[in-house]
Amino acid sequence: MRAIVCERYGPPEDLVLRELPNPEPGPGTMVVRVRAAAVNFPDVLMIDGKYQIKIPVPFTPGSELAGDVLAVGEGVAFAPGDRVVGTSFVGGFAEQALVPAAVATPIPEGIDYAAAAGFGVTYRTAYHALRSVARVGEGDWVVVLGAAGGVGLAAVDLGVAMGVKVLAAASSPEKLEVCRQRGAAATVDYDREDLKTRIREITGEGAQAVLDPVGGPYAEPALRSLARGGRFVTLGYASGVIPAIPLNLVMLKGITVQGMEIRTFATDYPECNERDLAELQRLFAEGTVSPYIGARFPLAETAAALRYVADRKAVGKVIIDV
Repeated sequence: MRAIVCERYGPPEDLVLRELPNPEPGPGTMVVRVRAAAVNFPDVLMIDGKYQIKIPVPFTPGSELAGDVLAVGEGVAFAPGDRVVGTSFVGGFAEQALVPAAVATPIPEGIDYAAAAGFGVTYRTAYHALRSVARVGEGDWVVVLGAAGGVGLAAVDLGVAMGVKVLAAASSPEKLEVCRQRGAAATVDYDREDLKTRIREITGEGAQAVLDPVGGPYAEPALRSLARGGRFVTLGYASGVIPAIPLNLVMLKGITVQGMEIRTFATDYPECNERDLAELQRLFAEGTVSPYIGARFPLAETAAALRYVADRKAVGKVIIDV
C-alpha cells in the first residue's frame, strides 16, 4: 500500500510517499481501506515533534479517516464491507490503516466519506466546548475566534443549531462570508477592526462566552469583551503564540477561564462525553450539522495539504482523497 511517512521531524515538505506492507489486524483492531482522511492542525505539530505526545519516527500521520472495513481481528464487532469513521493519533494518510475498533463508529446512512472524515475531531471539540465547558444557553452571545478554521466553523455550525447568537471573528472578508453563510449572527475582521470594541458594539453588555482555538494577540481583547461572569474557553494556539492573560481581568469581572483538550476530555468528564457524543451523532445523522469542506488534495499531495493548514489558509475542513 502507499502511505505518507514522516521519517524525521520537520515541516510538511519533509514528508515522503512510500510503499509499505499492508497492515494485519490483531485482537480488537481492524484494517480499513481509507477513502478519505481529514487534516487537523495537531497533525502539523506531530510531524514537527511539537505535539503534547511525541510520536517516534518513522510514522504515518493522519488522525481522522473514513473508509471500508477490509479485515477484522478477534473481538471486533464490525465486519468486512462496513463503512466506518475512526480517529487515532496516526496512520490515516495511507491507503490502508490499522484502527482500534473502540475508536471507530459506523458512518450514518446517506453521509459520504469526506463528510464523515471531517466531522469527528473538530465537531467533538466544538460541541464539548459549547455544551459542557462554556455551558451556553439559547440566546447567549458566543464569540468564536478563528471562526473559519476547522474547529471554528464547527463551533459556528453547532452554535447556530443550539440557538446561540454566534459572533464569528476571522482574518479576511472571504472567510467571514463563509461564516455568514453558515448562520453567524455577526462577524468581525480582527485583522482590520478593533476586536474588543466591535464585540462590545455588537453584543451590548458583552458576550457570555468566547471559544479560542487561535491564541496569540486575539485572546486578551476577546476576554476583555466578555460580560461579567462570562466564560473563556482556550482550545489551542493555531497562531503559534500562547497568550499571557492579566489575571486582574479575570478577578475584576468574575470571568471563568478553562481549557479543553479533546485527547483527555472523555477520561476527565466521562458522563458529559457520553451525553455530548450521543447528541452530536444525532445532529449529524439528521443532517442538522455537517462539516464545510474548503479544500481537497490527493494522497500524493498530503504535504501541500498540511502546509495549507499550517499557513492558516484553510476554511473549514481540508480533506485528503485517498
